[in-house]
Amino acid sequence: MRVAGRPRAPHMSLKRREGVRGLTDEQLALPTRLGDWTVRELVAHIGMAVTAIGRALEQPEPARPDAVLLDWPFATAASSSAIDGFTRRLAAEHTDLDAYLGGVEKDLARQLDEHPGARLLATNAGALPLADYLVTRTVELVVHTDDLNAAVPGLEVPFERQALAACTRLLADALAVKAPGGSTEVRVPPYAVVQCVEGPRHTRGTPPNVVETDPLTWIRLATGRLAWKDALEEARVSASGERADLSGLLPLMR
Repeated sequence: MRVAGRPRAPHMSLKRREGVRGLTDEQLALPTRLGDWTVRELVAHIGMAVTAIGRALEQPEPARPDAVLLDWPFATAASSSAIDGFTRRLAAEHTDLDAYLGGVEKDLARQLDEHPGARLLATNAGALPLADYLVTRTVELVVHTDDLNAAVPGLEVPFERQALAACTRLLADALAVKAPGGSTEVRVPPYAVVQCVEGPRHTRGTPPNVVETDPLTWIRLATGRLAWKDALEEARVSASGERADLSGLLPLMR
């Protein structure tokens, strides 16, 4: 996804802002599935994922790209400790989270007006074009919106279709990179189909090894929010064939 003109913004929707604005102090203190982060830390991290764009733009532009978009899912774990500390500081500093996210949105709009999609950024995965880095921010927003919905009963912030599609496809493509091959077909309708896992490659008809699930279940599996065994037991995923067990390949990122 590389464009020379104005890049597409990651999906920081008004509905997400409205959902955060309505949270009470008690809800902000609720636990999340992200270690000992509360909802307050999670919301601060959602803003931080977007402000990473501005922090990267403040750095000198790399001379040339030395990474591709699919390097990013595998580079996130190395930054987890620094991200945790930064997130906690943000949560303590920004008591008005709605105002904080509002400022994040305004800064993002200005940055995308000023910089083309081809502008290179130094990221944790390497030097990437801004347009590609925005895809990673969309993945962050989708994953953490799901975390937010899981933490606050009844919140149900909706997912933009384009954002859900981009997140699903990137994580499906990452699986194909991690386990190259053509023996297993992973289907995540309506957004993604990939061939992966070493072994005999099918050429026609129904492949002998098939995994199928819905986008949110796939995203939770790929990011460690849901275990493969639990997904099978709860019938959230179907897997047929001797090479359809993906438990040893998941999660792809944390």
